[in-house]
Amino acid sequence: MSITDNRKAFFNYEIVEKLEAGIVLEGNEVKSIRKGKVNISEAFIIVKGNEIFVHNMHIEAYDKSSSFAAEPTRARKLLLHKPEIKRLYGKSKEKGLAIIPLSLFFKKDKVKLSIGLGKGKKLFDKRDSIKKKEQDRELSRVIKNNR
Repeated sequence: MSITDNRKAFFNYEIVEKLEAGIVLEGNEVKSIRKGKVNISEAFIIVKGNEIFVHNMHIEAYDKSSSFAAEPTRARKLLLHKPEIKRLYGKSKEKGLAIIPLSLFFKKDKVKLSIGLGKGKKLFDKRDSIKKKEQDRELSRVIKNNR
């Protein structure tokens, strides 16, 4: 079940490869995520040494929590195996790819973050994406009206 998607990522990048990563959270953050009070559109991923972190992912403070509330945009550690982290880091440096958060979802009551290796689209590629989307909409309208 998807909680939130990063639609900007699919518009600005051509996704080459996808991975699923666990994320280190506090209890009240999980409750906020369950309520849907999370935003990953401005988030980005950085590799530091043998660890990988997601920065700028905004999780609103849980309103009924009486305990310490963490900063909404703090860096959160992602849980991946070391060979996966090294491979991602190598590909991102070698081929000019970026590591991008794509979506946040639950899997067996655990919060997971789908990340992808993306190659930045040029302006003309974005125009092609918009044109194709408009053509698909028009085609679906025509089919709907003919029924």
